[in-house]
Amino acid sequence: MLPELQDVYDRVIRRNHGEPEFHQAVREVFESLDPVIEKHPEYREHAIISRIVEPERQIMFRVPWVDDSGSVQVNRGFRVQFNSALGPYKGGLRFHPSVNLGIIKFLGFEQIFKNSLTGRGIGGGKGGSDFDPHGRSDGEIMRFCQAFMSELHRHIGEHTDVPAGDIGVGGREIGYLYGQYKRLTNRAEMGVLTGKGVPWGGSRGRTEATGYGVVIFADRMLQTAGQAMEGQRVVVSGSGNVAIYAVEKAQELGATVVTVSDSSGYVVDEAGIDLELLKQVKEVERGRVSDYVERRPGSRLVQGGRVWDVPCTVALPCATQNELDHHGAEALVKNGVAVVAEGANMPSTPDAVEIFQSSHVLFGPGKAANAGGVATSALEMAQNASREPLTFSEVTSKLEGIMERIHFKCATTAEEYGRPGDYVLGANIAGFRKVADAMLEQGVV
Repeated sequence: MLPELQDVYDRVIRRNHGEPEFHQAVREVFESLDPVIEKHPEYREHAIISRIVEPERQIMFRVPWVDDSGSVQVNRGFRVQFNSALGPYKGGLRFHPSVNLGIIKFLGFEQIFKNSLTGRGIGGGKGGSDFDPHGRSDGEIMRFCQAFMSELHRHIGEHTDVPAGDIGVGGREIGYLYGQYKRLTNRAEMGVLTGKGVPWGGSRGRTEATGYGVVIFADRMLQTAGQAMEGQRVVVSGSGNVAIYAVEKAQELGATVVTVSDSSGYVVDEAGIDLELLKQVKEVERGRVSDYVERRPGSRLVQGGRVWDVPCTVALPCATQNELDHHGAEALVKNGVAVVAEGANMPSTPDAVEIFQSSHVLFGPGKAANAGGVATSALEMAQNASREPLTFSEVTSKLEGIMERIHFKCATTAEEYGRPGDYVLGANIAGFRKVADAMLEQGVV
């Protein structure tokens, strides 16, 4: 890392105490930028690096709400509006007990470059709360969402900041959030949130987009090695929206997916995951993967182990940050993995990424591989603005084109900078340059 990058990184550490995920996200990008900074002295002169690591705005607020027993609960809400050089802030809302300011900043920082890679006119932001929706009634979730939006509505808008869903925030929560926004503002401003229900402004294909996109990206990586997704043995972590539709797309392309997971453990199903049963358990019943095993003969539940110990040729981490460490990476390499594509945000630790790259495993970082979700959210924004809905096939066709262009952009940028096959460097540089150039042209703001 160049001394000036190291200086900015050291300042990030000093000024953002107790935020290791944010530190990790910044370092991961900075470690790719030496050749760009040397080639573009104008980035130095205008302090682009110092400005890009500082959010344009950080909002933290109290969220008081009443549970079903009549007791008042208090959570924290967050929205970090990180960078608007390319367009309105865009990024999801995460409801999970682990949420804190550092988590939101890491996610928002990643979102800047992910959104840049999509080619759509959207900036980077992220938000959420330490509220845990698991086990809560619909009434409790509605009241929490209404309380959360009572503050958030002051800071968002279709030309300002457009939140979406993330962990713990699906169509139900987006519906409650939008209903409260509409009540408070007296505006049917459909474009203020994405991930909406299709009958009232949502996009067909948005639910599937992140999972489909990561598999399309993995397939394109395989094609560079003369292979394809067909016939691959795939391990997927997680069992939420991203994981389910990664399973669906991989199976559609002829792969056999043998695992899914959640906090109760992971399923091994050698016959291939029964997609309809998985959807019934997770999407309809909101159950656990242990419920899947009880109803799927021949499958087994492993508790306390690592899903990465299961032999595979393609691995798709689709759960949460830092779930795949160096032990998991070593196990995957030992068992012959050829491609790892991140469906979650920063699910691989730096040590794991180093192992994959030194072992010549094709590795697709999340800011590129899982960008299909936010790209389709941008399509939803365009549909809301034009009042012209797209069909499912139109959306998925556009998604495939976007993922192909992201893959091409990452691959060609890596080649341009002398590191063919290094998708981390390609994604970081391609995403950074577009944002940095926009910042230069807009002046010191």
